[in-house]
Amino acid sequence: MISVTSNGQAITEKKVFSRETAVSIDIQADKSIIWALLTNANDFPRWNSTIISIDGIIAANEKIKLKSKLDPKREFKLVVKELVPETKLVWGDAMGKRIYALKTIGPNLTNYYMSEKIGGPIFPLFAKMIPPFDQAFEQFAKDLKTEAEIISKTK
Repeated sequence: MISVTSNGQAITEKKVFSRETAVSIDIQADKSIIWALLTNANDFPRWNSTIISIDGIIAANEKIKLKSKLDPKREFKLVVKELVPETKLVWGDAMGKRIYALKTIGPNLTNYYMSEKIGGPIFPLFAKMIPPFDQAFEQFAKDLKTEAEIISKTK
């Protein structure tokens, strides 16, 4: 995992056979609110401006299909690989995985961390065709913070 500050700014580390991008941000909301947003596939496009759609159920070992504005013509077929309620969610495919992590850091204050690592032996052959994730990760974190804090204030 990449070490990032919780300022909502993404960092990318590039290696020959992989690339990893991460972002972290502090959110004035309880973990339960953020977790509910991250695990409701049908609601993602409403609050998350980086996502076109997610079809399926976000639950352990379930398959989901994701369309991102980063590559709108492509449908990512992913498997939910790990799910620890209100703490950690991991999904991915053969080429990579995305990790979402939540940590309580104070009363009604949660740190949100997201990283995605892609790579493998043939990664150098197509690495230049994959767009950078930094801006999309920053927007994702900002959208999540905005929506979670709105919900938190109404409770």
